[in-house]
Amino acid sequence: MTNEAITPFRIDVPQADLDNLHRRLAATRWAGQLPGSPWERGVPVDHLRELAAYWADGYDWRKHEAELNNLPQFLTEIDGQRIHFIHVRSGAPDALPLLLSHGWPGSVVEFLDVIDPLTESFHLVIPSIPGFAFSGPTSEPGWDIHRIAKAYAQLMARLGYDRYGVQGGDWGAFIAPELGRVDPSHVVGVHVNAATMGFIPFDSPDDDDLTEAEKARVARRDRFQSDGNGYFQIQATRPQTLAYGLTDSPVGQLAWIVEKFHEWSDQPISRDRLLTNVMLYWLTGTAGSAANIYYEAMHSTNWPTPSSVPTGVAVFAEDIAIRRYAEQNNAIVHWSEFDSGGHFAALESPDLLVDDVRTFFRTVGRP
Repeated sequence: MTNEAITPFRIDVPQADLDNLHRRLAATRWAGQLPGSPWERGVPVDHLRELAAYWADGYDWRKHEAELNNLPQFLTEIDGQRIHFIHVRSGAPDALPLLLSHGWPGSVVEFLDVIDPLTESFHLVIPSIPGFAFSGPTSEPGWDIHRIAKAYAQLMARLGYDRYGVQGGDWGAFIAPELGRVDPSHVVGVHVNAATMGFIPFDSPDDDDLTEAEKARVARRDRFQSDGNGYFQIQATRPQTLAYGLTDSPVGQLAWIVEKFHEWSDQPISRDRLLTNVMLYWLTGTAGSAANIYYEAMHSTNWPTPSSVPTGVAVFAEDIAIRRYAEQNNAIVHWSEFDSGGHFAALESPDLLVDDVRTFFRTVGRP
C-alpha cells in the first residue's frame, strides 16, 4: 500500500557534517591555471579561492538553515520516491494554488525572494525535484520529466488542490508545460521563464524572418551549442562518473555550479544565496542524483505533445525563447520581454518575475 502521509520536515544538519566540510575546504588541492582571459577555460582560480575562503570563514550556514526552517516544509512519498516541498498558504480568501519548479543547478533556494510577494495572491507549493536535495537521491532510474510531472500532479491532488497554476524556469520550464499535459483538467495555466525545448528553433531559421532581438537569441543558442553545453553532455551521458568528484570535493561542487551562475546571470546574485544553493547539493550528496535528470531526459521515450493549457512566457535578457516557435506546441496567451534579468529570474529580478506571474494568472484564473 502506498504511503500517502504528509509529514512536517525541518532541516537539521549535524555539526559533524559542517566540521567535515570545513576540513575539506581547508585541505583543498588547488589546480593551476594558464594565463589568459578570465573564465575563457572555466572558473578562474583566484575567483574560486576567494569564494571558497568566504564559504569557510564568512558564510553562516546556521543562519540560512534557520531562514529555510521559517518556511513550512514537508515530506511525502509518491511513486516510491521521497518528495520534499515547501508549502506556504496565502491569507487571501481567493488565492490560487501555484506550484513553483526550480531547475539545475538551482533548488528551492531560488524562490526565497519571491515567496512573500507571491503569497499575497497564491498558495505556494515549491517541491525539490526528485533526485535534488531533500528529494534525493532517487532510488531507481526512470525519473524523466513526464514522471516528475505526474508526481507533481499527485502532490497537488494530495494537498487537496483541484485547480492550480504552475510556474518554472530551466528544467522547471520543461516540467511546468508537461504538468499541464498530464493534468489539463486541473492546471489552469502554465508560466515559464528560461524556456528552451518547445520554445526555440532547433534548426537555423532564415534571418529575414527574425527581429533583431530574435536574431540575438538564436546567436545565444548557437554559442551555447558550440561552447557552453559541455556540462550538459557529461550529465546526459556519464552522470555517475561526474558524481564522484562533486560528492568528494566541496570546491569541485562549488566550481561546477558557480560557472553556470556566472555564465547565465545578467544581474548580481548574493554570495550567500549562491552558497546556500550549493549547500543543498553538498549536504545531501545529490550532485550525481540531480545530474541524472539530464540522462533521463536524453534517454526518455516520453516526448512532449501539443498542449491546450493557457501558457505565459517571460523572456528575460539572457533567455532565448521565440514566440512563433513556442506557439507550435503551446497555447501562448501571454508573452513578455524584458531588457534585464537572466536565467535565474527569481534570484536576479524577483520583482519583474512576480509582476509577470500575477499578470498572467489574472488572465486565466485567480487572482
